[in-house]
Amino acid sequence: MNSIEKGSMKRGEFLRSLGLSTSTLMAFYCLGTTMTACGSKNDDPNPNPDPDPNPGTGGNGISGTTTGNNINFTIDLTNSSNTDLKTAGNSKIIGDVLVALSTTGNYVALSKKCTHEGNTVGYRKAQNDIQCPVHLSEFTLTGAVKQGPAASPLTAYTVTVSSDGNTLTVKA
Repeated sequence: MNSIEKGSMKRGEFLRSLGLSTSTLMAFYCLGTTMTACGSKNDDPNPNPDPDPNPGTGGNGISGTTTGNNINFTIDLTNSSNTDLKTAGNSKIIGDVLVALSTTGNYVALSKKCTHEGNTVGYRKAQNDIQCPVHLSEFTLTGAVKQGPAASPLTAYTVTVSSDGNTLTVKA
């Protein structure tokens, strides 16, 4: 290992110098380690600032259960991560669910996995439908199969829009 001048190496550089992979590094950063003091300054008045000024509300504007059998979540459409869902023709994958605002202005929420082989489906704005890009199965906005090879419909979820149009609730 090269000789490094004291204090000039950042934590990521140190970990990379140990030969750790990118995924291992991400685990260190995301999960935190006892190495959080490395490279920090003792005179920092706020050494561990809260990155989310509204803890508990979900920094991405999504709260609730987005995966599994008990889908029940709320999307804050005023959150910058979700404002694109206020534009007709846009969609977003949230957990196990594809949420779209159709070109006709109606919200839909369907399971994201194609019933043929489990690939992730996508909303097609021009056709105003859902398609699996791998084997080209097509589904209506209610989840019904339009074209195979998929033989079973996508699971459709109940979508409720708040009266002010700023939140969306998706339930199984």
